[in-house]
Amino acid sequence: MSLVHPRVKQRLKMISAAFIVMAMAVSIGLYALQNSVTYFFTPSDIEANPTILSIAPDRLVRLGGMVEEGSFESLSDGDTQYYSFDITDFSASITVHYSGALPSLFREGQGVVAEGTFNKDENVFIAERILAKHDENYMPPEIYESMKENGYE
Repeated sequence: MSLVHPRVKQRLKMISAAFIVMAMAVSIGLYALQNSVTYFFTPSDIEANPTILSIAPDRLVRLGGMVEEGSFESLSDGDTQYYSFDITDFSASITVHYSGALPSLFREGQGVVAEGTFNKDENVFIAERILAKHDENYMPPEIYESMKENGYE
Protein backbone atom coordinates (compact mmCIF):
# COMPACT_ATOMS: atom_id res chain seq x y z
CA MET A 1 0.00 0.00 0.00
CA SER A 2 1.42 3.38 -1.04
CA LEU A 3 1.46 6.23 1.45
CA VAL A 4 1.71 8.89 -1.29
CA HIS A 5 -1.39 9.82 -3.21
CA PRO A 6 -1.09 9.33 -7.02
CA ARG A 7 -1.67 13.08 -7.67
CA VAL A 8 1.17 13.98 -5.30
CA LYS A 9 3.43 11.46 -7.05
CA GLN A 10 2.58 12.98 -10.42
CA ARG A 11 3.27 16.51 -9.16
CA LEU A 12 6.63 15.41 -7.71
CA LYS A 13 7.57 13.88 -11.06
CA MET A 14 6.62 17.09 -12.87
CA ILE A 15 8.56 19.27 -10.44
CA SER A 16 11.60 16.96 -10.73
CA ALA A 17 11.42 17.05 -14.54
CA ALA A 18 11.13 20.86 -14.53
CA PHE A 19 14.12 21.13 -12.20
CA ILE A 20 16.22 18.88 -14.45
CA VAL A 21 15.26 20.88 -17.56
CA MET A 22 16.11 24.19 -15.82
CA ALA A 23 19.45 22.82 -14.60
CA MET A 24 20.32 21.70 -18.13
CA ALA A 25 19.33 25.11 -19.55
CA VAL A 26 21.50 26.95 -17.01
CA SER A 27 24.43 24.60 -17.72
CA ILE A 28 24.16 25.14 -21.47
CA GLY A 29 23.93 28.91 -20.97
CA LEU A 30 26.99 29.03 -18.74
CA TYR A 31 28.95 26.86 -21.16
CA ALA A 32 28.03 29.17 -24.06
CA LEU A 33 29.06 32.28 -22.09
CA GLN A 34 32.36 30.76 -21.00
CA ASN A 35 34.15 31.78 -24.20
CA SER A 36 32.64 35.26 -24.41
CA VAL A 37 33.67 36.45 -20.94
CA THR A 38 36.57 38.90 -20.90
CA TYR A 39 38.36 39.30 -17.59
CA PHE A 40 39.43 42.75 -16.40
CA PHE A 41 42.59 43.33 -14.37
CA THR A 42 44.57 46.28 -13.08
CA PRO A 43 48.37 46.26 -12.81
CA SER A 44 48.05 45.82 -9.02
CA ASP A 45 45.88 42.71 -9.54
CA ILE A 46 48.63 41.17 -11.65
CA GLU A 47 51.41 42.17 -9.26
CA ALA A 48 49.52 40.80 -6.25
CA ASN A 49 48.68 37.49 -7.96
CA PRO A 50 50.99 36.64 -10.90
CA THR A 51 49.38 33.19 -11.24
CA ILE A 52 46.48 34.99 -12.95
CA LEU A 53 48.62 35.03 -16.08
CA SER A 54 49.01 31.26 -16.20
CA ILE A 55 45.32 30.39 -15.85
CA ALA A 56 44.57 30.92 -19.55
CA PRO A 57 47.65 32.27 -21.34
CA ASP A 58 45.94 32.60 -24.75
CA ARG A 59 42.68 34.07 -23.46
CA LEU A 60 41.89 37.72 -24.17
CA VAL A 61 41.84 39.85 -21.04
CA ARG A 62 41.47 43.55 -20.41
CA LEU A 63 44.10 45.58 -18.61
CA GLY A 64 43.00 48.99 -17.37
CA GLY A 65 44.61 52.01 -15.83
CA MET A 66 46.20 55.29 -16.75
CA VAL A 67 48.86 55.76 -19.43
CA GLU A 68 51.97 56.55 -17.41
CA GLU A 69 53.51 59.96 -18.10
CA GLY A 70 56.75 59.75 -20.10
CA SER A 71 56.33 56.07 -21.02
CA PHE A 72 54.94 56.37 -24.57
CA GLU A 73 57.32 55.34 -27.39
CA SER A 74 56.84 54.72 -31.09
CA LEU A 75 59.10 51.81 -32.10
CA SER A 76 59.76 49.73 -35.19
CA ASP A 77 60.80 46.14 -35.50
CA GLY A 78 61.90 45.77 -39.12
CA ASP A 79 58.80 46.49 -41.22
CA THR A 80 56.43 46.56 -38.26
CA GLN A 81 55.76 49.76 -36.36
CA TYR A 82 54.31 49.47 -32.87
CA TYR A 83 53.78 51.54 -29.77
CA SER A 84 55.02 50.87 -26.27
CA PHE A 85 53.63 52.47 -23.14
CA ASP A 86 53.02 51.64 -19.51
CA ILE A 87 49.61 51.30 -17.90
CA THR A 88 49.58 52.15 -14.22
CA ASP A 89 47.12 52.31 -11.36
CA PHE A 90 49.67 54.34 -9.36
CA SER A 91 50.69 51.29 -7.38
CA ALA A 92 52.03 49.04 -10.14
CA SER A 93 52.58 49.33 -13.89
CA ILE A 94 52.72 46.98 -16.87
CA THR A 95 54.31 47.63 -20.26
CA VAL A 96 51.96 47.35 -23.24
CA HIS A 97 52.92 46.81 -26.90
CA TYR A 98 50.37 47.67 -29.57
CA SER A 99 50.55 47.83 -33.35
CA GLY A 100 47.65 49.58 -34.98
CA ALA A 101 45.91 52.92 -35.00
CA LEU A 102 45.59 54.48 -31.57
CA PRO A 103 42.27 56.14 -30.66
CA SER A 104 42.24 59.91 -31.09
CA LEU A 105 41.66 60.37 -27.34
CA PHE A 106 44.74 58.32 -26.42
CA ARG A 107 47.48 60.25 -24.61
CA GLU A 108 49.70 60.07 -21.55
CA GLY A 109 47.99 60.68 -18.22
CA GLN A 110 44.60 59.50 -19.52
CA GLY A 111 42.55 56.41 -18.73
CA VAL A 112 42.81 53.48 -21.10
CA VAL A 113 41.75 49.85 -21.35
CA ALA A 114 43.88 47.49 -23.43
CA GLU A 115 42.47 44.17 -24.64
CA GLY A 116 44.94 41.41 -25.47
CA THR A 117 47.17 38.73 -23.96
CA PHE A 118 50.18 38.61 -21.65
CA ASN A 119 53.57 37.57 -22.98
CA LYS A 120 55.27 36.18 -19.87
CA ASP A 121 58.57 35.61 -21.69
CA GLU A 122 59.02 39.32 -22.43
CA ASN A 123 56.93 40.45 -19.41
CA VAL A 124 54.68 42.65 -21.58
CA PHE A 125 51.02 42.87 -22.46
CA ILE A 126 50.38 42.48 -26.21
CA ALA A 127 47.29 44.55 -26.98
CA GLU A 128 44.99 43.77 -29.89
CA ARG A 129 42.68 46.67 -29.14
CA ILE A 130 42.98 49.94 -27.21
CA LEU A 131 39.93 51.63 -25.71
CA ALA A 132 40.36 55.25 -24.63
CA LYS A 133 38.01 57.16 -22.38
CA HIS A 134 35.26 59.12 -24.06
CA ASP A 135 35.45 62.35 -22.06
CA GLU A 136 37.58 64.01 -19.41
CA ASN A 137 35.45 62.77 -16.49
CA TYR A 138 35.13 59.09 -17.36
CA MET A 139 37.14 56.35 -15.70
CA PRO A 140 36.19 52.65 -15.54
CA PRO A 141 34.85 51.90 -12.02
CA GLU A 142 37.41 49.14 -11.44
CA ILE A 143 40.29 51.51 -12.12
CA TYR A 144 38.80 54.21 -9.90
CA GLU A 145 38.37 51.76 -7.00
CA SER A 146 41.91 50.43 -7.43
CA MET A 147 43.34 53.95 -7.49
CA LYS A 148 41.34 54.88 -4.38
CA GLU A 149 42.75 51.84 -2.56
CA ASN A 150 46.26 52.95 -3.52
CA GLY A 151 45.79 56.48 -2.17
CA TYR A 152 45.31 58.34 -5.46
CA GLU A 153 42.26 60.59 -5.83
